Amino acid sequence: MYDVRHNFITGFHGCEESTRDKLISRPNDLVYSKKPFDWLGHGMYFWENNYTRAQIWADEKKVVGKIKKPSVLGAVIHLGYCCDFLDSKYIRLIQNHYTSFKDLNDILGDELPKNRDVKNDPNGDMLLRELDCAVIEYMHQSILETWIKEINDFGSSSTRNFDTTRGVFTEGGPAFEGAGIFEKSHIQVCVRNPNCIKGFFIPREEIVFPVESLI
Repeated sequence: MYDVRHNFITGFHGCEESTRDKLISRPNDLVYSKKPFDWLGHGMYFWENNYTRAQIWADEKKVVGKIKKPSVLGAVIHLGYCCDFLDSKYIRLIQNHYTSFKDLNDILGDELPKNRDVKNDPNGDMLLRELDCAVIEYMHQSILETWIKEINDFGSSSTRNFDTTRGVFTEGGPAFEGAGIFEKSHIQVCVRNPNCIKGFFIPREEIVFPVESLI
């Protein structure tokens, strides 16, 4: 009953300036991430209502030589049918799929992927989330296979594929000595269904209000 998120959110995507400009002019040429360590599985990633975090991410990529001109792309997103890990229902769902995934790997004799730290990360944030990504993608694949089977067998299906995944993450060191607030904490959204992105925009700078010309 409450599975569909009806509200819109503003998402921000840190990227190369040319990538931003391409998506503004050609919004259907989406850029999906399919890395094995993606925190929320494969899709297009956004920081929810967090322009500054997106800019910091892009700036950090410039420092290590992966981006030449850091930029931020804004998006209006409808979460739709969302696998929301801020909701206990979906925590239980992913736990069940982890059990199935682990059992399958045991049968095949395969070693489970592991979440790992990147070299020289002082905070131990496990930035390479290979286990999380594998379990989430296993969940999506299992749901898709059930949906296909029901369509083939019955001509319709009550099974639904997720449009988006969403999670909250604590990251970085404490914001100040003894703090339980962390410097890089954020909510992240991964869009799988491109129709959830209603439009892109270039974030504008805030101006002083009231504007003199209106007085």
